[in-house]
Amino acid sequence: MLAPIVRAAAEQAPETEFTMLSQQRFADLFADMPANVLFHGVDLKKESLPEIISSLGAFEYVADMHDVIRSVVIRNAMRLKGAQVVRIDKGRRDKWLLTHGRIHEPLKRTTDRYCEVFEKIGITKDPQMPHEIPTKVARSGIGIAPFAAHEGKIYPIERMERVVELLSRKGEHIVLFGGGKREQDILNRWAERYANVESLAGRKTMREELEIMRDLRVMLTMDSGNMHLASLVGTRVISIWGATHPYAGFLGYGQSEQDCIQRKLPCRPCSIYGNKPCQFGDYRCMDIAPEEIVGRLMSE
Repeated sequence: MLAPIVRAAAEQAPETEFTMLSQQRFADLFADMPANVLFHGVDLKKESLPEIISSLGAFEYVADMHDVIRSVVIRNAMRLKGAQVVRIDKGRRDKWLLTHGRIHEPLKRTTDRYCEVFEKIGITKDPQMPHEIPTKVARSGIGIAPFAAHEGKIYPIERMERVVELLSRKGEHIVLFGGGKREQDILNRWAERYANVESLAGRKTMREELEIMRDLRVMLTMDSGNMHLASLVGTRVISIWGATHPYAGFLGYGQSEQDCIQRKLPCRPCSIYGNKPCQFGDYRCMDIAPEEIVGRLMSE
């Protein structure tokens, strides 16, 4: 979600050098940035925080876009080196109110919160930045990313297989995205079982997956990283929401809430990240018919 905002900030201030500090595995997200954006990758399994801090140079400003314990330690150390520090306001209180049923209204989008951090150091958001994904001709195929980090954000796998089956019967070319061994096994079975279905799980780098997403007509995802990857390359996303809710501010950059599939329930959202067990034990928020999802994908 941060990548398009970093790009916009760098284009607004071409005389300023930006160094993006993140895990090395995210380098591909910043590969095509303006020349004044540098990527400093680290390996958290091999490098300690003191080692990471010592590897950093001197900066006029440090913008903490995460505001967690690790980034707090880094920003405080950089403050001691003379940097001025600004940080994101995550709106934690409002998110608590949202997940506890005290309010039910859209909160500020996370991408706007990133922009506010840059505004604190004098870099304003380009007023021409798009709020909707632009239409691109010559796109084809449907991408499906059926997994997420937590159960509360995953549409039941057997129902998602039904979605794949229905789309396959319609002759749609389907590209499946996933990660770990279990996900690869499931997606490979679907690819073998249904016509016009291809699994990329475990076969492509992130950069290669981004290039494939760029050419797809639409992506079907959960509230997950793949929603944001597709957004990064300007592909329209139909997203399924369960325990979480786009009101919390994590809708993909440039995506429309009208493309969110979700049930209206008094218990939603019960979680910001989807990592809490369902209070009823049945994840009724994901009781969505596969035919409804297919209809949304085919109704463009």
